Amino acid sequence: MELLNTSLPYLLPIVYAVAMISVFMGLCAYSVLAERKVSGWIQGRVGPNRTRLPLLGHIPILGNLMTGLGLFQPAADGLKFLFKEEITPGHVRKSYYYLAPIVALAPALTTMVVVPFGRYVDADGVMQPLVLANVDLGMLIVLAISSLGVYGIVLAGWASNSKYPFLGGIRASAQMISFELSMGLALLPVFMWAAAPGSEYGMSLFGVVQSQQSAWLGLWQPLSALIFLVALFAETNRLPFDMAESETDLVGGFHTEYGAFKFGLFFVAEYAHIIIGSAVFVLLFAGGWNFLPWLADPWGDGLIGALLSVGWFMAKVFFMIFFFIWMRWTLPRFRYDQVMSLGWKILLPVAVGNLVLNTFIIAIYDTLTR
Repeated sequence: MELLNTSLPYLLPIVYAVAMISVFMGLCAYSVLAERKVSGWIQGRVGPNRTRLPLLGHIPILGNLMTGLGLFQPAADGLKFLFKEEITPGHVRKSYYYLAPIVALAPALTTMVVVPFGRYVDADGVMQPLVLANVDLGMLIVLAISSLGVYGIVLAGWASNSKYPFLGGIRASAQMISFELSMGLALLPVFMWAAAPGSEYGMSLFGVVQSQQSAWLGLWQPLSALIFLVALFAETNRLPFDMAESETDLVGGFHTEYGAFKFGLFFVAEYAHIIIGSAVFVLLFAGGWNFLPWLADPWGDGLIGALLSVGWFMAKVFFMIFFFIWMRWTLPRFRYDQVMSLGWKILLPVAVGNLVLNTFIIAIYDTLTR
């Protein structure tokens, strides 16, 4: 018993981390299902509705309902990727070829550690975030680690030792450089307001959410929200910015030479980055777990209040995932030169102007309220 009490502070974080990764991977799997069902709805077809478990054949109504919704499809897809024959082309650089999918997925699994997904009230009546690691510079960690995901794409392109994957890797690195600047500049006004002189909130993601109790930042920082959202699409390589895989001219881009489980890791990594990106956007611009722009936090104390805050936050995240899917099946793919022009000639100057404008407004506001 004494050994258990001594090791409990070290075991609990591991248990929490394993539980969160399990839930997160489940969200990734069902985001793929949502992609297929929503795309089917947009295109006037049904989507996955055949995969079933034999055990549910004895419960016809429940089994047919779950099958019609495609709820068993993620398990079938995962098993298919797991048991397919692993074919490694002979011309690839094998060590880096195997490493690339892991490097693509690992940053998304790491950044979720600092992303709060709800709140609770402690014994002293102080509101605390539900997060694995509550750090003051959580957004800086998210930006620093999530940007490493592009190394997985670059490694895949180079290690494949083929023309199309190599071009996909080059495009991914150029796109990351082009839009990372605008994304960072769009975030500066957010934290300048959250940590302005006289503000009781710090620069943590939890502090930014708490600063939106009276008004969501997306309502009075719409330019920052728009720049961040466009850059987020580019950073996640989603249409209309999927230059790295562009099937029309690069076959499959960086993952052309990949198949089976390794391709599945790339697939999961894409949706993992979408989920983290959606969660960060909700925290920064959509009030996090705050209910409505004019109604801050009606959830109350205790376990029920914590669960309600998590549920409302996840509802906003699911809407953002739906928005990502909706844009993919609505907008055509940009040309590569259009993507570069948008990043350097439009987004970057607008982001700089937005930063300068907010700096002047904060300086005037500080002078008037001093």
